[in-house]
Amino acid sequence: MNLAELRELDLQQPGRWPLLVKVAAMVILFSLVLGAGWYFDWQHQWDQLDQARAREIELKGHFEQKQRLAANLAAYQKQLKSMQASFGAMLRQLPSRAEVAKLLVDISHTGLASGLEFELFKPLDSIRKEFYAELPVAIEVRGTYQEFAKFVSDVANLPRIVTLHNIRIRRDGAADENPKLNADTPLRMALSAKTYWYLEGGTN
Repeated sequence: MNLAELRELDLQQPGRWPLLVKVAAMVILFSLVLGAGWYFDWQHQWDQLDQARAREIELKGHFEQKQRLAANLAAYQKQLKSMQASFGAMLRQLPSRAEVAKLLVDISHTGLASGLEFELFKPLDSIRKEFYAELPVAIEVRGTYQEFAKFVSDVANLPRIVTLHNIRIRRDGAADENPKLNADTPLRMALSAKTYWYLEGGTN
């Protein structure tokens, strides 16, 4: 079929068209219907389907996460109880505000029992934290390396929490802070000791 024959087709009587023309017309019409459906309706539905699939993946992720938490709930509860017990034990190691003075005396006696000679033992202003307060104490002592080691060890074994910070050791009467030490070298040690107490009800 050529172009002239196509021009002679009667648009009012498509039933008389040749089979090939009918098939081609149906294909074109079907394509137009599909295109219109896609443009006016199906495209938006496809976008909504993509959004629903993305939401489904997100919800599955949340579900799996909550499922894992639920499956491990007993273990988490056991761990929480253990942490609460450890926290309680640590709180019991903190002195009350009234016990701080006695603890300072214990630190001083520990140094003297180690053979140290105190040149400075000065409690500084207390520092309030979230649920506890800390009291720094500036300390300077004279002695030997062996006596220093015994003092640090004995402080660590006190029943209440005491931490030692900024330890500086030098030869007695010298500015060298990195001396070659032995057990009998006369030395001077400066440090900051900190003790803590629990703030009952958020007060000190």
